[in-house]
Amino acid sequence: MLTLTHLYRYPVKSLRGAQHPALDIGAKGFSFDRHWMVVDAQGHFLTQRQLPKMALIATPIDAGGVLTLSAPDMPDITLQGTTQQRMPVTVWEDTVEATLADPAADAWLSRFLAQACRLVQFAEDVQRALDPDYAAPSDQTGFADGFPFLLISQASLDDLNARLEQPLPMQRFRPNLVVSGCEPFAEDRWRLIRIGGVVFRVVKPCARCAITTIDPETALRSPEPLRTLAGYRRHNNMVMFGQNLIHDGPGRLEAGMAVEVLE
Repeated sequence: MLTLTHLYRYPVKSLRGAQHPALDIGAKGFSFDRHWMVVDAQGHFLTQRQLPKMALIATPIDAGGVLTLSAPDMPDITLQGTTQQRMPVTVWEDTVEATLADPAADAWLSRFLAQACRLVQFAEDVQRALDPDYAAPSDQTGFADGFPFLLISQASLDDLNARLEQPLPMQRFRPNLVVSGCEPFAEDRWRLIRIGGVVFRVVKPCARCAITTIDPETALRSPEPLRTLAGYRRHNNMVMFGQNLIHDGPGRLEAGMAVEVLE
């Protein structure tokens, strides 16, 4: 039986996420997923690619959306809302208006990351459209790289780990949805799935970057898993692992739900 086994959310882009037993889905994806983002003084997004220590910052969030930042040798800081100020911020090729978060968080992040940076929040009245080659005009997301959901099957990770000297946890690949009960890379063949009452379009393989080579417990880099994946998961000179999904409406997902392949 094909089953949804794990759900992950990442409140701040490129910071540490957390596993949840259940999550609500809104217009942009999971509620508060990639709802905040760290940017430089010019408003360009920052990720673990430039600052591996971002992997060490935990982002616990309460049911009301109040975010706390936690990192080694730093006092926890809980955000006290946002300011009324806005600034344009850039995520890859997209520029959107964002709201400046608590200035105390800017100072906290700048200290830990040893670089001047700011924390911004996705403005509620802003819509960020998806790539029209894969999405409908009404589809949207927050500060995710390109799509609201990333799905990986447990069998695909097991297949990779069988080829590695040191197995890696699923968290290294930062999925939103993990499913069990299928063959390795079965998700590559899916086009439409339903989980609970939510239908998802499986629109595009996920090209993997250097973030997968950063250990989220230490922030240290290594050649794996990209070196091994490149030997059998390369397509158009990119390493593929996981599938990007777009949801067709709101709902709520819970671990243990059945996953139905419609196409």
